[in-house]
Amino acid sequence: MSLSVLGVLAFFGAAVLALVALQDLALDRRAVFRTLRGVDTIEMTAADLRRRELALPFTMRVGLPALRRLAGLSRRFTPANVLQRLDRELVYAGSPANWDAERVMALKFLGTAIGPAAAIGFGRLGGLVGLQMFVLAGSAGLIGYYAPEWVLRSRSGKRQFLIRRALPDALDLLSITVEAGLAFDAAVARVARQSGGPLAAELHRVLQEMQIGKSRADALRDLGERTAVEELKSFVLSMIQADVFGISIAKVLQTQAHEMRVRRRQQAEERAQKLQVKIIFPLILCIFPSLFVVLLGPAMITIYRSIIAR
Repeated sequence: MSLSVLGVLAFFGAAVLALVALQDLALDRRAVFRTLRGVDTIEMTAADLRRRELALPFTMRVGLPALRRLAGLSRRFTPANVLQRLDRELVYAGSPANWDAERVMALKFLGTAIGPAAAIGFGRLGGLVGLQMFVLAGSAGLIGYYAPEWVLRSRSGKRQFLIRRALPDALDLLSITVEAGLAFDAAVARVARQSGGPLAAELHRVLQEMQIGKSRADALRDLGERTAVEELKSFVLSMIQADVFGISIAKVLQTQAHEMRVRRRQQAEERAQKLQVKIIFPLILCIFPSLFVVLLGPAMITIYRSIIAR
């Protein structure tokens, strides 16, 4: 009886050992298959990335990496104050995507190299030699060097103009919503939703900075530093002082909105006064010559036929 029991126990023990061995073998095979599947996935991902890279245009595959290397090289030979000035202009322009000070300097150096080369090529086609070729190449080099910065300043100036033009209406709406009972943050959010353009984007950024834990004064101070509009800087300073000294925000907003309307009217009158001076040069260079041709041309022809032709 004991031998049969030992035999049964030995049989079940051998079966258990066999099952454990089979389970280990199955787990090993599963791990091997998982590893092979991961290798296939990596290869497929690499192939997809390679196909995506090859599908990009030549300028994206070759031009951008070369521009990044040139930007890193330009940083070494550019003074720090120049980079700071370009960074400030980029902030005023709204921090465009894929734009930074190093890339702007790289474009300036690239324009300095390409501009004279293109000018020399066109000069040879036009038959220019000597001093004319030198002047053409030098002018092209200067244009290629300053063109990226001109574009950047034009973009930043346009953005600041849009902010300055939208600020009085935004302050009026902000004052009305605060007087209606909304809190300042809720009023700013409503103004940001109602208005559009760069000012709305800046107000949205102020709200986001306050939501992540930045104080209202710091968020408004950063708003003033991101723009070159003196009216907005004055508004930010007034709001910070009202927050510090506990002054009624509704009264401050009402005063600021009135001042902005007066200042906008004064700026419109100033532009109207400048118009009389600015119109002189188009009159002298464009309108007067054609007017003289129309009025004096027939008379000169008649005088020539009656007196000189005889």
